[in-house]
Amino acid sequence: MTTDQKIALVTGATSGIGRATAEQLAARGHHVVVSGRDAERGDAVVQGIREAGGSADFVAADLRDEAGARELAARATELGGGRVDVLVNSAGIFPFGPTAETTEQGFDDVVGINVKAPYFLVAALAPAMAERGEGAVVNVTTMVAEFGAAGMGIYGASKAALVLLTKSWAAEFGPSGVRVNAVSPGPTRTEGTAAMGEALDQLAAAGPAGRPGTAAEVAEAIVFLATDAASFVHGAVLPVDGGRIAV
Repeated sequence: MTTDQKIALVTGATSGIGRATAEQLAARGHHVVVSGRDAERGDAVVQGIREAGGSADFVAADLRDEAGARELAARATELGGGRVDVLVNSAGIFPFGPTAETTEQGFDDVVGINVKAPYFLVAALAPAMAERGEGAVVNVTTMVAEFGAAGMGIYGASKAALVLLTKSWAAEFGPSGVRVNAVSPGPTRTEGTAAMGEALDQLAAAGPAGRPGTAAEVAEAIVFLATDAASFVHGAVLPVDGGRIAV
């Protein structure tokens, strides 16, 4: 890591969209703090980034509560030489199923990882960005935060909360130079969605693109919002859903 590198913390970066985002940010010169639960996968991501000429470290984190979020923020700040310039909230879980079968623990897990962790990571990191007069936060939401879908209620609701928080944080921190935006993916082929099988293709067929997206395609949008290319973008929710928003 060099003194002029920007420091990016990417949660959920051991697979899927988070991993693709970490790799692309590193390729653009950021020092990336890769965060996730699986140390073996995290180390593999870091190794791949370093072999490609990039700079990265791994921090294990199980983001379910305020303490875990603040601990990760502190560790990332330490690894970043006292600062984090970019926060990408990509970690999330997406259990599907009938409302009547949802357990309280399952409900709490979704809210903890999808809402509470991003909330307290922003609480821990955005004020220091504001003091420096610059920074970027990108939240990863979902297209089902925008419409009702059977069996996706708690997942969609948790991400709808993140959409509102994106706009609220943009209003709160934007005047101090911190840009807060979100990317809203549609059906995307990742390790996490592999179990959906043909259902993923069927869901994607409803959009103009007619196919699922890739993690790399979503990551390109995240990186755009995280960098100076989006210097005049605040509080936006960018759909990367193959056009599903249009139909």
